[in-house]
Amino acid sequence: MKALLILGFLLLSVSVQAKVYERCEFAKILKRNGMDGYRGVSLADWVCLAQHESNFNTRATNYNPGGQSTDYGIFQINSRYWCNDGKTPRAVNACGIPCSILLQDDITEAIKCAKRVVRDPQGVKAWVAWKSRCQNRDLTQYIRNCGV
Repeated sequence: MKALLILGFLLLSVSVQAKVYERCEFAKILKRNGMDGYRGVSLADWVCLAQHESNFNTRATNYNPGGQSTDYGIFQINSRYWCNDGKTPRAVNACGIPCSILLQDDITEAIKCAKRVVRDPQGVKAWVAWKSRCQNRDLTQYIRNCGV
C-alpha cells in the first residue's frame, strides 16, 4: 500500500511539471506555425518576448492584483482580455478559450491566441516585456544558431 501511495505521488509530480522549451526548439515551432513576420512581428521578437515573459515555461502564471487578472503560459496571455479562467472579473475572452489551455506543453493554442492578440490595435505592444526588453533592440541573438 505504501509503495502505491509513493508511486501515486511520483506520477502526480510528473504530470504537473512544466515544459520549458529550449530557445531554438521554441523558435522552430514558431516558424512552423507561421509566426515569423506575422503582423510585422519577427521571429526574434517572439522569442525575445517569450523569454522575458515566461523564460519559455509553458506553466508560467503571474497574478496581477491591481487588475485582478492572471497571465498564463509561455506568452503570458492575460485573463482579463484573452482567455477565461473563471475568476477574473469582467473578462472578455477574445481568444474564446479557457486559460488552462495556455498551460499545456503543446503550445498550438497559445500560438493561435498570441496571433489574435497581435491582430488587436495594440499589437505586440500588449506585452510589457516586449516594450521593456525587446522593442528597438538588436534581437538577432534570440535566433542565432537556430537554423531558422
